Amino acid sequence: MNVLDQIVARAARRPAHVVMCEGDDARVVQAAAKAVQDGIARITLVGDAAAITDRIAGEGVDRQLLDIVDPATSPLLPELMRSLQETRPRARATPEKIRADALQPLHFANLMVRTGHACGSVAGAVHTSPDVIRSAIRIIGRAPDQPVLSSLFLMHFDRPHHPVQGGMIFADCAVNIDPTDTQLADITLNAAHNARFLLGEEPRIAMLSFSTAGSARHARTEKMRRAARLVKQREPGLLIDEDMQLDAAVVPSVAARKAPGSQIRGRANVLIFPDLDAGNIGYKLAERFGGAVAIGPLLQGLRHPANDLSRGCSSRDIYYAIAVTSVQAGADVDAVSPDQQKHNEM
Repeated sequence: MNVLDQIVARAARRPAHVVMCEGDDARVVQAAAKAVQDGIARITLVGDAAAITDRIAGEGVDRQLLDIVDPATSPLLPELMRSLQETRPRARATPEKIRADALQPLHFANLMVRTGHACGSVAGAVHTSPDVIRSAIRIIGRAPDQPVLSSLFLMHFDRPHHPVQGGMIFADCAVNIDPTDTQLADITLNAAHNARFLLGEEPRIAMLSFSTAGSARHARTEKMRRAARLVKQREPGLLIDEDMQLDAAVVPSVAARKAPGSQIRGRANVLIFPDLDAGNIGYKLAERFGGAVAIGPLLQGLRHPANDLSRGCSSRDIYYAIAVTSVQAGADVDAVSPDQQKHNEM
């Protein structure tokens, strides 16, 4: 069973309530319906009820599979408006402004997660990543112990030509444009956690660079080396190479020649990119030229699960993002009180 099938199976054992705000998009409706039919999540679609109902009918989907919440008529609106005001307690927003913001389906969906009326959210098939990320940060917020919000892509390689077979973590590919060494260390530690959580493997981390094991000296390569050393200080047992070219990170024979002292020996399952240019281009090259499956951007460092999508995503990509969110939500529920768990299940 590959990593994506394993995540689907985990979600089916404990399906969570996932809310989505782009229910007038065909891909979202197809993915949401399949998720419910497969028993991996309960789905609520937030938005204009008439438009969503028309889309569901147009896709030939059973209307009974999916819940619809229209912000304009929802009895939740007053509660969510109060919660939205709490996100900026010193802001002098008028009640009209608060109401207008809460009525936006993207914000409304995240407010449902914030207030426990849903367990996680997925958006980005239509909205841009900046919009999705800003809403998640403002409304759901960073976890108390997370100074940096970042992202990862869950990559799956299964074609005969792929030098790596199975799952990998690529980070950060969507949020931090030019992270510092300290931010890269935080990103790396979160990615390591997600390698264990999503891949079910111990992380083997390559800090990607145009240099391998000090073969070149530049401020950019030094940043990757400093970040790796910060990671080692905080989690000494991690397998991590300080600066590594991609071929040495994933091809054992190349690693043996270029970096005979490598800890990961060309078997990386976590790739950390030096900046957003490299990360975004890297995952799309793997996906579009290499035929890899790319699920995400999955956001790291939030209080509760909220995941992004590429606007070029397929319904399959959305389905797997729902599965990941459902699994994350199960872990999130384990971390809260029994009373809150009951509230989340309502």
